[in-house]
Amino acid sequence: MTVVLAPAAVQDIAELRQLYFDVYGHGYPVPLGSDPAVMRRMITDGSAHWLTARTPCGDLVGSAVVQTDAGSRVGKLLGLAVHPGHRGGGLASRLTGAVCEAALATGVLDSLYATVRVVTEGPQHVVVRNGFRPLGLLPNAVEVDGCESLALFARYADGVLERRAPVDRVPERLAGLLAAASAGIGIDCAGTARAVALDSAPRRAFGAEPIELISAPAFVRRRFLERFPRAADRFFPLHTPNALLVAADGGFEAYADLDPVAGSCALVAVHPRPAALTGALEALMATVTRAGADYAETLLPLADTEALEIFLASGFVPSAVYPAMRRVGDRLHDYVVLSRTSRQIDFRTTAVSPLLQPYLGAYLSAWASTYLPLHEVSR
Repeated sequence: MTVVLAPAAVQDIAELRQLYFDVYGHGYPVPLGSDPAVMRRMITDGSAHWLTARTPCGDLVGSAVVQTDAGSRVGKLLGLAVHPGHRGGGLASRLTGAVCEAALATGVLDSLYATVRVVTEGPQHVVVRNGFRPLGLLPNAVEVDGCESLALFARYADGVLERRAPVDRVPERLAGLLAAASAGIGIDCAGTARAVALDSAPRRAFGAEPIELISAPAFVRRRFLERFPRAADRFFPLHTPNALLVAADGGFEAYADLDPVAGSCALVAVHPRPAALTGALEALMATVTRAGADYAETLLPLADTEALEIFLASGFVPSAVYPAMRRVGDRLHDYVVLSRTSRQIDFRTTAVSPLLQPYLGAYLSAWASTYLPLHEVSR
């Protein structure tokens, strides 16, 4: 059946909410499918490209969104939904291609990324057919229909990957992830040396150094801008901190985007610097878990060996690499996603496509070297 694609309008909100309910039920953890205020803002404030698909009879049967962060030149594909009665005809791929082309055509984005469910291979094939490349796996990243893992993919504007800034050395535990990226994305990591791991930072016992959690979004945003007044010091695209984790002794302030509905937490920034978390990440993770987030992640420059080692020594596992993510001058810099989950990871129901298999192997190897005794790893 022929469908017509058109930009979303405010008057579509009620039908869009019904579409997301028909596709996901009550389990969709993203406000753009359930919160009318958020949906209205995204449609009207210019921060998103939102396309709908309607049948000739006027029934709304599809939706796709690219949310943009013009300051970081990064966008995110999200909210892809096709009514169950209209699947199998290529509509998901058509919507994805059209909304991504519209976003990249503006010239203000260097890349788009998507976090894709891996309960089936279908969504992975949709993004790959539309120019996205695999970047990694995020185990236990979201609560949808139970605890689910996600795959990270990205699509680049022309010429972006060719302007990557070289990285001299990285922690040894990132070797598998970079090897997977070299094969899956086609980037050259041959000149990147492996740094000798630092001595593991001592882990404090839970509760030894209490962490105070401040859940006051407006205050946290003001404080965040006071601590990081320069845009150059803030980089975690499409994440705004809504919670503040403070050491009892005032040694650090960790800014987080905490989402108990999705069961996830993104550590957006640390003041005065990530090294201040040395030895405190166990207590911080205990606080985050009590707040309802079983999964935590952070985004760090691939070149920041010191910060990477601190998180690696505290149980975070390298999950994805995002080449050419951040533009500084005329060069683009690579970033790494490190994640940690307090739930048991179960890949038995995960449909990992061949393109993602190298990332699964890299994650399992890094997880084993983090959580299994050395003699068990060497067997």
